[in-house]
Amino acid sequence: MRVAGRPDNGGMKPVPLEYPLEGEWMVLNSPGSKVPSHGTDSFASTYAFDLLQVDWTQKSVKFHRKSTLDQILGRVHLNDCYSYGKPIYAPISGRVVASRDGYPERDPVQPLRDISIALKNAWFFDPGKQNIQDIAGNFVIIQGEGEWEGVWIFLGHMKTGSVKVKNGDLIESGDLTGNIGHSGNSTAPHLHFQLMDGPDPLTARGLPSCFREYELYRDQTWIKVKDGIPKNKDRIRF
Repeated sequence: MRVAGRPDNGGMKPVPLEYPLEGEWMVLNSPGSKVPSHGTDSFASTYAFDLLQVDWTQKSVKFHRKSTLDQILGRVHLNDCYSYGKPIYAPISGRVVASRDGYPERDPVQPLRDISIALKNAWFFDPGKQNIQDIAGNFVIIQGEGEWEGVWIFLGHMKTGSVKVKNGDLIESGDLTGNIGHSGNSTAPHLHFQLMDGPDPLTARGLPSCFREYELYRDQTWIKVKDGIPKNKDRIRF
């Protein structure tokens, strides 16, 4: 599937992906709500998604088991976060063209510190002096094959020491690639993923994608969705 352009410039059709996670997730920074989803086209993030696991039983949903005061005071540790360590699966079949691990995570989660680091890296990143892992953390990039020929998928912010694949590996959609972490430009343990038209986030363009199949919670019931693009704060499950 060879693709080019973007939905607001040529009417490009989103590329269907298999599920990258299992269970229930909150969608954040979704291209279903705005483009560019993360406020910038830089780093091929135009159509990127963030997926975060939360406690839906709370009036104000939280991504961790501690109190709001604990979060403000920086007393939420990585193991307190619902998403942390959850397995990440390949949403496409293809060949691993980049695999980076060993980047340290920040523990505990401290919102002001993490946000300031993310903003600094986003605004002042210098590819001549910095490593892409300062933004991406531990990550995997897969070059699509078969129906996904011509696209590359980026899976970022993985848990240190969790990356299961290496450069050159051939993998099938659904294969385990690593685990959710809090490395790089992360303000809470979550999965950031995006589709690109090349292997290098510094030079590639982002491409639109959709989920081949998922369920959306709406009006107290689960609705099956095919080839859909969920919106910000949607409650979905794979």
